[in-house]
Amino acid sequence: MPFVATVLTMFPEAFPGALGVSLIGTAWREQNLWALETVDIRAFSKDKRGFLDDTPAGGGPGQVMRADVIAAALDSVDLAGRPLLCMSARGRPLTKARVKEWAEAPGIVILCGRFEGVDQRVLDVRGFEEVAVGDAVLAGGEAAAMLAIEACVRLVPGVLGNQTSTTEESFEDGLLEHPQFTRPRDFEGREIPEVLLSGHHKRVAAWRAEQREITTRERRPDLWAAHLANQQLKGPSST
Repeated sequence: MPFVATVLTMFPEAFPGALGVSLIGTAWREQNLWALETVDIRAFSKDKRGFLDDTPAGGGPGQVMRADVIAAALDSVDLAGRPLLCMSARGRPLTKARVKEWAEAPGIVILCGRFEGVDQRVLDVRGFEEVAVGDAVLAGGEAAAMLAIEACVRLVPGVLGNQTSTTEESFEDGLLEHPQFTRPRDFEGREIPEVLLSGHHKRVAAWRAEQREITTRERRPDLWAAHLANQQLKGPSST
């Protein structure tokens, strides 16, 4: 069975978006390595106009997505042991570690929030995990859902073709990826680092390892601190 991503959304027309192009799109449309399903939440509203939101309890601006409508939409889906995710700015950060866990499941079910958010009760009762893709607030969860799906699908065997391409990428071992270069050798006065043209594999590997550390230290001090702490726990033999 392929990896199945089911999206509960007010805007099914937003999909597949970027998920339908390049290797990931080919893996879906032609190779059947994964599948994409959308569920229109509005179809489960008992309101003639398809409304699925109401005013916040306790007052305040905006609208909140109703628990009963979300529950009805979710209950129409065969969950098949798949994790339930709700894309939300107040969720836990999306990480490579979590993505790996989801990619090993039969698939994922994602709820795309809108308005001021989703009634907390349906998230708690149905067991949704709230997930944030960054410290930013979006108009809705659709773009974030595509990001989560792509992060998972690219780890499905066969989707990228050469699975070894993921072994040195960012976050794989707590560090960011090293810089990449290709032809031309000289671009506007900047040349490819000489070591990458040396043909000396050990020197290339050492340079890339060093660059990963430098990049992580400069751009993500939080990851660098965690990396150092992990190395200390492992002991001198691992450094």
